[in-house]
Amino acid sequence: MVSLIRRVHPAWIVLGAVTLCMMAGTGLRSVFGVYIKPMEAEFGWGRGALSGAAAISLLLLGATGPLVGRLADRWGPRRVIVVSLLLLGIGSLGAAFVQSLWHVYVTTGLLMALGAGGVSMTTGSTVAARWFEARRGVAIGLTAGGMSAGQLVVIPLAMALTLWFGWRASYLWLGVGLLALVLPVALFLVRDDPAERGGRPYGATGTAAAAARTAALERSQRVAILEAMKVPQFWLLMATFFVCGYTSNGMVLTHFMPHALEHNFSELQASTALGVMGAMNVLGTITSGWICDRFGRRGPLAFYYFFRGLSLLFLLYVWNAPSLHIWAAVFGLNYVSTVPPTTTLTANIFGRYSVGELSGWIFLS
Repeated sequence: MVSLIRRVHPAWIVLGAVTLCMMAGTGLRSVFGVYIKPMEAEFGWGRGALSGAAAISLLLLGATGPLVGRLADRWGPRRVIVVSLLLLGIGSLGAAFVQSLWHVYVTTGLLMALGAGGVSMTTGSTVAARWFEARRGVAIGLTAGGMSAGQLVVIPLAMALTLWFGWRASYLWLGVGLLALVLPVALFLVRDDPAERGGRPYGATGTAAAAARTAALERSQRVAILEAMKVPQFWLLMATFFVCGYTSNGMVLTHFMPHALEHNFSELQASTALGVMGAMNVLGTITSGWICDRFGRRGPLAFYYFFRGLSLLFLLYVWNAPSLHIWAAVFGLNYVSTVPPTTTLTANIFGRYSVGELSGWIFLS
C-alpha cells in the first residue's frame, strides 16, 4: 500500500483534497432550505424574510468569484481555501445559536456565503490548472463533479440530523465536522504549486527545475481582467457561460419544480427527477473532462450547448413520469458539462496563473 501511494503523482492527492473541500463547502452552503420550516416554526418569521438571507447568499457567492480568483492567483489557492473553510465553519456554528433574524443574515447570508465562494470552481480551477499539464480536463471535471456530489451527500445528512436532533444541532454538527475533518485536509494536503514540493505538474516533461522556471515565467506574465477584456475569446467565453448559467440555475433549477407541479406531476415525481438530474450531473461533468482531454475543447463545448437546446425543447413533449425522469437524466448529463472545456480554454488562452481571476469573471456571467 505504501509503495502504491508513493507511485501516485502528488497532483492527484492535492486534487482529491481540494475536491473534498469543495464537496463539503458546496454541500454546507446548500442546506439552508432544510432549516427554513423549522426556523419558521420556532421564531414565526415569514418565508420572505428568511428567503432574503438566501438571496444575499447567492448574490455574494457570485460577486466574490472575481475577488476570490484574484486572491487565488496572487496568494495561492491554499490560503484562500483554508480561510474560506474557517468562515464556513464559523458561520455554521454561529447559525446554531441564532436568536434574531439579523443573526441569520450574518451567519448564513454573509459568513457562509463568503466561505462557500472560496471553495468554488474558481479555486478548484486554479489548482487544476497549476498541477496538471495532461488530464487537465479530467481534473476540472472531478472538482466540478465533486461540488455536485456534495449537495447529494450533505443535504440528506442535514435532513437526517434535523429529524433526529433538531435544526440547531444539525447546524452545529455540520460546522464541527467541517472544522475537525475537512479543514485539516486543506492544511496538510493542499499545496499551491508543484514547485513547493520540488516537483512538476502532472504530465509535464523536463526536469523539476525547468518546470519551476516555466512556472515563474508564466506567473510573471499573468493576464489581468483589463487585458483579457481586449481579447475577443474572453467575451465569447463569458457570453456562452451566461447561457449555461441562465438555462441551468436561472431556468431549470428555479422553475422546474413549479413547472412540473403545474403540469400535474406529483412532488415525489418532481423531486425524484431532480435527484436523477443531480446524479447524472456528476457523471456528465466528469465525463466532459475526459472528452475534452481526448477530443479537444471547442468542438465539445459547441456540442454541449447545441445538446442543451435540444434537451430544453424535449421538455415540451414530456407527458408522464418515465419521460420526465428520462428528460432529467439527459439534461443532468449536460448541466455543468460546460465547465471543463470553458476552464481549460481559459488556461490555454491566458495561462494557468490567470485562471483564478478570469474564471471568476466568467462564472459570474
